Amino acid sequence: MASVLPLEPPQRLVRALAAQQGAAAATAAQDWLRGLPAQLERWLERWELVPERVVTPGGRSSAVVLVRQADGTPAALKLLAPDGAPATVRAARENEVLSAWHGLGAVRVLRAAPEEGVLLLERLRCEVSLRSLPEAKATLEAVSVVRRLWVPPPAGHGLETVAEHTATETALMRSSVPPDAEPLVAAALEAREAMLAEAPEGDPVLLHGDFRQGAVLAASEPGERAHWLTVGPDPLVGEPAYDLARLVRDRLHDLMASTGAAAATRRRVNKLADSLDVPRERVRQWTLYRAVESACRQYAGGNAADAQMLLEFAAWL
Repeated sequence: MASVLPLEPPQRLVRALAAQQGAAAATAAQDWLRGLPAQLERWLERWELVPERVVTPGGRSSAVVLVRQADGTPAALKLLAPDGAPATVRAARENEVLSAWHGLGAVRVLRAAPEEGVLLLERLRCEVSLRSLPEAKATLEAVSVVRRLWVPPPAGHGLETVAEHTATETALMRSSVPPDAEPLVAAALEAREAMLAEAPEGDPVLLHGDFRQGAVLAASEPGERAHWLTVGPDPLVGEPAYDLARLVRDRLHDLMASTGAAAATRRRVNKLADSLDVPRERVRQWTLYRAVESACRQYAGGNAADAQMLLEFAAWL
């Protein structure tokens, strides 16, 4: 067997799992962390992989280890954590949507064991995301990538719709309202209801679900098909405006520190909507909803400062 890499879970992942809501979720997360070294060793042996290093700081819902396959081909072994849904469910959804995209704008799946929460992905340049580019260039590239992802969902898919996904979020929004945020929470819930009550033009498409600049990485061999490819989908089926809503608040710390941040936010909404021929008002409303939902989630997890920043951003909309 290949030499085993000592696995120290990235601290970002450890902190995120420690903030899981509910006793059952917290217990499942800690059990998963304790079993992570043995899980890694098992999959290195089963798929004949040689480990190189753990990706840090990594994500908040999985551990990724850079490896080489038996023939020397580089790859990335992704071990998904329980995060809101069981790792097996999340792996199955990610495998389904990445397979549906066929590498068009997204990372390719090389091998998959979704029933055990494990994926082997092609290796990208994990240290180079769109956030490494100037904002204007990053936005242009992000628009190019996300446009490729909005394709019809496969027949018989097992993915949640935006309506189903957001319905589960609203309970937390009503029970974990940050101080003095009742009007914004009410406005966000009203925005969701309005968007779901009036269906947009066009058929539902596959959505990334968490599309942002940090989720778009440089390809290892860009000449092969595209220079930038997305990773880490939290896939849904619904309207494109929902996907753009997360992208609007990218680089939020920089935006907060700039002058005229409120006006800049509204320009972002309009620019992204117009670039992709999506109604401005639908992007604005979903951006409001998603920002407030994130604020309530951060507040429930004990991150009051991040919650307040998200609420300030939402107020600009």
